[in-house]
Amino acid sequence: MSDAITMRAISQDVLGGPEVLKEIRVRRPAPRANELLVRVLAAGVNPTDWKHRATGALLGEPPFVLGWDVCGVVEEAGFGVAEFRPGDEVFGMLPFPYGPGSHAEYVTAPARVLVRKPASVDHVQAAALPLVSLTAWQALVEQAEVRPGQRVLVHAAAGGVGHVAVQIAKARGAYVIGTASAAKHAFLREIGVDEAIDYRSTDVTEAVRDVDVVLDTLGGETAVTSLRVLRPGGVVVSILPVASEEFHTEAERLGVRAVWMLVQADRAGMRAVAQLAESGKLRAAIAGTFPLAEAAKAHAHGDTGRTTGKLVLVVD
Repeated sequence: MSDAITMRAISQDVLGGPEVLKEIRVRRPAPRANELLVRVLAAGVNPTDWKHRATGALLGEPPFVLGWDVCGVVEEAGFGVAEFRPGDEVFGMLPFPYGPGSHAEYVTAPARVLVRKPASVDHVQAAALPLVSLTAWQALVEQAEVRPGQRVLVHAAAGGVGHVAVQIAKARGAYVIGTASAAKHAFLREIGVDEAIDYRSTDVTEAVRDVDVVLDTLGGETAVTSLRVLRPGGVVVSILPVASEEFHTEAERLGVRAVWMLVQADRAGMRAVAQLAESGKLRAAIAGTFPLAEAAKAHAHGDTGRTTGKLVLVVD
């Protein structure tokens, strides 16, 4: 195939560590009805990417091209797309979990998962925001209905979803408590956390009381123990699978709500994210940028579990 009809993409044939990722050339996709072909300028890398790389998770066995975050330029609009034209700068999250593919030079996407990129937001920022911001928005606004004056606890508040959730909760007028190691407390204060807790030296369930909303970004027992810090009628929203039935039975016993959710691609949510970013109320902390060809290095960085903010691939 000639270069004119192919593209570079980061793929893998087997599950494993970052070393399984390789750059390949594949046929450039064509948009179907109601789809856009986007020339990728930048693409975020999220924990779900390195988890799928290592385990297959919801995608099963490779080969596959990962990447759900995307920022780029419309190259071609498919039949029936009325709201976008070639040359429009767009960003958004590809359908999760079964629609990845942004870790490439081009990707097709349903037109309704993308929105126009605000001129004041650069490509790296726009690529970093979608998945984490939609997750936080759907958890805090749609599920928990955070209101002014409420007390919100965000676990791992310096992480990808966590640091965005803090900003969204603050934009909603909440009092925000965030957990992170002590070394990250200065960062938490910068993004608006009202009360920072070092989870390594403090039992959060003893230090925090009368919380209206908890965002659990850790999963496991954290979801269950977080129920105990809620006031009656409060809610824990977990974005990771909670294997224990105790999550729901304990919530019922305590008179609180327990919610587990997966993020979904959503234009209304993306418009809200775009408005917050354009107004300066939402900004991703960029932990590092990498050329597309160095995707394995980005994954290796993410595998450490110590990332503050987001990692982004930049496509030449």
